[in-house]
Amino acid sequence: MAGVVREFARRPAAPALRPWVAGFSGYREAGVGPVRHRGLPSPWMTLVLTLDDPLVVAQHPDPGQPGGSFDALVGGLHRRPALIVHDGRQSGVQVALHPLAARAVLGVPAGELASVDADADAVFGAEVDRVREQLLAAPDWPTRFAVVEDWLAGRLAREATAVAAAPAPEVVRAWALLRRGVRVEAVARHVGWSARHLSGRFRTEVGLSPSTLARVSRFDRTRQALQASQAVPASPRTIADVAAEHGYADHAHLDRDFREFAGAPPRRWLAEEFRSVQDGDGAGAAR
Repeated sequence: MAGVVREFARRPAAPALRPWVAGFSGYREAGVGPVRHRGLPSPWMTLVLTLDDPLVVAQHPDPGQPGGSFDALVGGLHRRPALIVHDGRQSGVQVALHPLAARAVLGVPAGELASVDADADAVFGAEVDRVREQLLAAPDWPTRFAVVEDWLAGRLAREATAVAAAPAPEVVRAWALLRRGVRVEAVARHVGWSARHLSGRFRTEVGLSPSTLARVSRFDRTRQALQASQAVPASPRTIADVAAEHGYADHAHLDRDFREFAGAPPRRWLAEEFRSVQDGDGAGAAR
């Protein structure tokens, strides 16, 4: 198709930044058909800095938040999908941000942004516009990623000396254990807190309860495994196989999580996801 542009790039964060940032994604599309894309729950906060075209969110994870258009967006952890649309053009850089870095990077705990998509100007002020200007002037994706990385490293260096920027070590340990699939009761015993106290601190610092974070983490690992299995022709792994490998009791158990977190059962979600990838979606502002 004449005039079609499709650029996608990904890179993990540099080692010095990796405790706070999982990685960067860059995307630019033009001349493709209109697209609707589900932004799925994950264990990472989302920071999107657009380039030529705004990010249009038709439906936020919180159904009470009206849809809108964003030049830059910060999204908290959520348990419902967002609906992102574009008319054939989209471009930007997306950052997967650790929720326990929220105080240092954003100036607020992640719990204040739970299920919320905020205009990044309201969080960062005018500096986000300066970063976007640098991104627009950058010649390629490695340079754009370096611009964002340097900016975030600078914010961390300025803020990390503040005592309030550091979550309690118990929360940090609990996060790591829950991400590995350790049960909430065992995590609470390990950090020396009651399950109720852990839940309250977790909602403040992360934005989800410990049990919901564990479920979202398992869902995120599973949907990535399902995508990978579909990308391999004649893969012998079925949806039931992948569900069992990631700790689901059965297909029905997986179905319930997908209906809650993706808004569709896994087979329908996969069909839509791979159709969107073939049409040019499935990358870019994926949340």
